Amino acid sequence: MSWSLILACLWAVSANVLAMVPSGDNHWRRAYALIAVGVPLLGYVTYENGPWMGFLVLAAGMSVLRWPMIYLGRWIKGLFPRKTEASSSYPPEG
Repeated sequence: MSWSLILACLWAVSANVLAMVPSGDNHWRRAYALIAVGVPLLGYVTYENGPWMGFLVLAAGMSVLRWPMIYLGRWIKGLFPRKTEASSSYPPEG
């Protein structure tokens, strides 16, 4: 097993241990720290083991940090609001 995969496994174990310890801020500070460590680690895994293994490690990290991913998806969805039928009128009035 390569060093990058060993580090990724240690990241996953530490993420699970950090999730078991009680937190006053719903674990957000820990999530930010895990993201800050995990992004370069993901690049290292992808560089050493190829894109498929990088994709598997990305999926594992996303499953551990699922709430930050959900909030990111909601934020991206809010950037592009849908046009509703009530807000647009055709033919244009005036």
